[in-house]
Amino acid sequence: MANYTYLLRCADGTLYCGWTNDLDKRVAAHNTGAGAKYTKAHRPVELAYYETFATRQEAMRREAEIKHLTRQEKLALIKERGFSR
Repeated sequence: MANYTYLLRCADGTLYCGWTNDLDKRVAAHNTGAGAKYTKAHRPVELAYYETFATRQEAMRREAEIKHLTRQEKLALIKERGFSR
């Protein structure tokens, strides 16, 4: 089973980072208000970027790394390898 680290672009333009082992289900959960407290108040969200990992630990480690990036660094990551609008 694959594990993912992802970035969401929220309706207000903010970014949210998380990890999951079912990307489609998790994004859908964020959009129904069942995902995370933060995204519940910033819906709708769209998937902007993701990376795939073999283990949960790798995905969680990468999530922590991305959360320490500046907003500009996150946007650059999305622009380089994500889904830009």
